[in-house]
Amino acid sequence: MTELTISEVARQAGVRASAIRYYESVGLLPAPRRVSGQRRYQADILRRLAFIQTAQAVGFSITEMQTLLRELDGDIPLSTRWQSLAQQKLAEVESLIHQAQTMKQMLENGLHCHCSDLEQCINCVIKLHCKERIANRKELLRVFNE
Repeated sequence: MTELTISEVARQAGVRASAIRYYESVGLLPAPRRVSGQRRYQADILRRLAFIQTAQAVGFSITEMQTLLRELDGDIPLSTRWQSLAQQKLAEVESLIHQAQTMKQMLENGLHCHCSDLEQCINCVIKLHCKERIANRKELLRVFNE
């Protein structure tokens, strides 16, 4: 089987060689065989790098990826670890979406501001912020009381 150099792996995977070395140092990639001091990889390293890139794209941290790729933990299948972390990540994303929607609404409301001085503008912004917080509390109370 043909072995790949780090530059070949980097080019084919679309990552920098320094990223590959970093992934090795944190345990996301196994240490490669060395020939005359140079790293030599099997072609299957590209699949593992694709998995790492996918995990990054969905927002998993290095620590979370380490949990996913921990091979010593044979009792818990990778799919179970993925599902568990994905559920946590989905909750985080939902929270971020809510925050972004709130920010968007406040910015859109601010487009209607016609304040002539800073004091008026500060009052307007505070009023908008408080109005949003009250609306959120009312929604929470409504859901809680159902």
